This record gives sequence, C-alpha cells and structure tokens, in this order.
Amino acid sequence: MSTFDDRERAEEARYALDQETQFKINARRNKLLGLWAAELMGISGAEAEAYAKEVVIADLEEAGDDDVVRKVRGDLEKTGLSRTDAQIREEMARLMPVAREQVMNDLKG
Repeated sequence: MSTFDDRERAEEARYALDQETQFKINARRNKLLGLWAAELMGISGAEAEAYAKEVVIADLEEAGDDDVVRKVRGDLEKTGLSRTDAQIREEMARLMPVAREQVMNDLKG
C-alpha cells in the first residue's frame, strides 16, 4: 500500500506543479499582451510595464480570458483604437508559445 500512496502523492505533486507552471505561462502571456497593447497606445518604458502589470492583475477577476480581453479592448477604445475581441484573442494565441518558452527557460534557470 505504501508504494501506491507514494505514487499518488507524486501524481498530486506533479499536478500542482503543472498548474503552477500554467499559471505562470498565462501571467507571462498577459504581460506580453499588455506590452503589445501599450505599444499600440503609444505607451513605453515604465508606464508600459505598469500597464502590463494591470493586464496581469485583470486576469484575477474571473476564470478564463474574458476579463483580460475586456480590459485590453476597453483601454484601446479609450485611446481611439479599435480591436475586436477576436483580434485580441488572436494576439493572445500568438503570444502563448512565446510566454511558454520564456517561462520554461526561467524554470531551467
């Protein structure tokens, strides 16, 4: 029974690590999305970094990506730029592998 318990604990630990890694990847993707949107709005430097952080925090409001899309679309619209939800989601999809690679490289250290 001990071997089974050990295996079960190892699976639980692996699942937790996978969830944590996915959270980091999504947060990185959202940061990159924020930097993309900041560039479109003509924001750079520390202001762009601060805006990207706001986008990351926006993802904590509800499950899924809708909160992030809503924030970015709304902020773009406030500056007179127009991007559809589909265009923003397309950019999110483009940035996902970039974020995954960056996080995995960070974890390798």
